[in-house]
Amino acid sequence: MAGFGASAAFAADDVPPIQDTPYAGTLKLDVDATDLDRRIFRVKETIPAQPGKLTLLFPEWIPGHHSPTGPIDQFAGLIVHANGQRLEWKRDQYNVYAFHIDVPAGASSVEVEFQTLTPQSPRQGRVVMTPEIVNVQWNQVALYPAGYRADQVKVDASVKLPAGFQYGSALEEASKSGDTVTFKTIDFDDLVDSPIFAGKYFKRVDLDPNGRSPVHLNIVADDAKSLEIKPEALQIHRNLVKQMDKLYGARHYNHYDFLLALSENLGGIGLEHHRSSENSASPGYFTEWEKNWLGRDLLAHEYNHSWDGKYRRGADLATPSFNVPMGDSLLWVYEGQTQFWGNVVAARSGLVSQDQARDLLAFVAATYDKGRPGLSWRNIQDTTNDPTIAQRRPLSYRNYQMSEDYYSGGQMIWLDVDTKLRELSKNKRNLDDFAKAFFGVKDGDWKVNPYTFEDVANTLNGIQPYDWATYLRDRVDGHKGDLEGIERGGWKLVYTDKPSDAVKAVEARRHYTDLTYSVGFGVSAKGDISDVRWDSAAFNAGLAPGMTVIAVNGKSLDGDALKDAVTAAKGTSAPIELLVKNFDQYKTIKIDYHEGLKYPHLERDKSKPDWLSELYKTK
Repeated sequence: MAGFGASAAFAADDVPPIQDTPYAGTLKLDVDATDLDRRIFRVKETIPAQPGKLTLLFPEWIPGHHSPTGPIDQFAGLIVHANGQRLEWKRDQYNVYAFHIDVPAGASSVEVEFQTLTPQSPRQGRVVMTPEIVNVQWNQVALYPAGYRADQVKVDASVKLPAGFQYGSALEEASKSGDTVTFKTIDFDDLVDSPIFAGKYFKRVDLDPNGRSPVHLNIVADDAKSLEIKPEALQIHRNLVKQMDKLYGARHYNHYDFLLALSENLGGIGLEHHRSSENSASPGYFTEWEKNWLGRDLLAHEYNHSWDGKYRRGADLATPSFNVPMGDSLLWVYEGQTQFWGNVVAARSGLVSQDQARDLLAFVAATYDKGRPGLSWRNIQDTTNDPTIAQRRPLSYRNYQMSEDYYSGGQMIWLDVDTKLRELSKNKRNLDDFAKAFFGVKDGDWKVNPYTFEDVANTLNGIQPYDWATYLRDRVDGHKGDLEGIERGGWKLVYTDKPSDAVKAVEARRHYTDLTYSVGFGVSAKGDISDVRWDSAAFNAGLAPGMTVIAVNGKSLDGDALKDAVTAAKGTSAPIELLVKNFDQYKTIKIDYHEGLKYPHLERDKSKPDWLSELYKTK
């Protein structure tokens, strides 16, 4: 390495501890996002530094991912200079996200260059660059100095966008020259929390005209026609903002920007930030409004995180930098209650109807009634470890292994809490009161406000006296699904041979046939089996994920033929016969099942007050 500076002599894992003092100087970060064909971000940074040892970090623990998912595998081409001299760098032996540099005498900064080589296909990860859209996530395109809180490091950031692209972001623009946008100085913590969606086809919509703080919907799309919004759809999204205001009574942002990609090409995403959210939907989100109702609670879910998860977050998640491990113990509040409010506020605002909201709730309830046999050995609390354990990789038997059940399992627990509050208070108190008391505090403040389990229980006790700590722990640590909220709310979970609209929509979107609660498996239109319910008739007959169904009862496979076979076997002794392929072997599996098709629905129990409909009612 002739001409390079002397190699730094660092001990393994020699990363300086964090100090709560401002970093001296302001980082200058320039990102070139124009290489759409090769999908490469090119980065230049100038980092103030003193002579001696300097450690730079690539963000590892990414908020919203709740796990060490920083894409270090996409990081390439690191070159460092100071005083016109190229410096050697050394990756930490035990921390692959840390890079050690020996800053020479007389230097006041180092100049860093590298590239982020983003996925070329979904097999390599989420696609963030297409010919029409680019998604800049700052954690993928920046290094920052170790030894400091991320909110104590100031950054002047800029991005060069493809010619003619317009952008949306929570960042505030300082200046623009051609296609290069420079943003106002911001701390590194908030920079990472403020991504960009930019696109050739772009529309910005005001969701709170004349409101107390701006709220905008920034849309990028594969084509211009996907940007067409009918007035009634626009009003529903404005209703979302109004309903969330009524729920919390406070805002924890000075402005908020929804970032929505309507694309078949950009990788799908639903990721929360304090003053924005990254979301994606099909190109027909607006133009085929009635057809695309499934998943329309996404914006309600991610917007809710501005209160639950970003402003208030579990104390073990409120880490000082992106390279300190997070604790996920309270994700059943962070994600579980957000899942609850996502469903409820979507109904209150009109993103979905009450009937659709109930169908979706029945789908979730069935999961924790029959669809999670893994609850026999795990509990909801333990699944808060799943972001680190599985990192959303496909699982062999998800129903038995379980994965991130703090989302939907947490939703069921919070429905239980809502109706328990109503029962104890004779319907004078409910979870809306908790939302205001816990998340709707300090209007206008957006400094992170951490909490503990005791804070949650104590706030509930202040609303309605009860032993909430024990009540919550019994449910979070228990080994059975929680249906009490539905039952106490005046409804019953039942199964019939007719699929609900939610089941039909899920089957259509995923192109598969869902027999989870009858025979015990689901199969794609191509015959691929993704999951088999543990100890179901299909499982006990020997069916397994990874097999391919070729024929049913001697006929070529299609969804209708499979359902007909299940129906025909009801009340008989004849098995359902599947011809399957397993690797290079073919065999017939005979399933001894005779109870017919079963799909979940909610049925009104008129012996009890209808608190569920009251919960969904527009405020």
